[in-house]
Amino acid sequence: MSTTFEDELRTAGLRATGGRLAVLKALEDAPHTDAESLYVIVSGILPGTPKQSIYNALNDLTGKGLVRRIEPAGSAALYERRLGDNHHHIVCRNCGKIADVDCVVGHAPCLEPSSADGFSLETAEVTFWGLCDDCRTAQAAA
Repeated sequence: MSTTFEDELRTAGLRATGGRLAVLKALEDAPHTDAESLYVIVSGILPGTPKQSIYNALNDLTGKGLVRRIEPAGSAALYERRLGDNHHHIVCRNCGKIADVDCVVGHAPCLEPSSADGFSLETAEVTFWGLCDDCRTAQAAA
């Protein structure tokens, strides 16, 4: 039996509101999306949705672990639904395209610092940077 967005929300102790459901649906179809873009997508699903509702839903969903927030350098916060694994991201330095990269270690944290200074480590976020195929091809043609 498959779990629905409604089930996920209720299990996390959240009400299954239209805004939350629309944000989850939007992120299934468009991972690595910022809040402003999600607002545009959700407005197409639920016309008249206030922008603040999107931010509230993202805060609630992230807080309950139903959505992951990533913050590549130089980018607005991005959100995704790929959860429960230890994956990383690769970002194109030219156009900003982002793709998921499976971790070769598989478990978190996959990197250990030289000193944790008394912290209990939970995860390490790795971001790879480079050029996507389209940008590399355009650069070679120029």
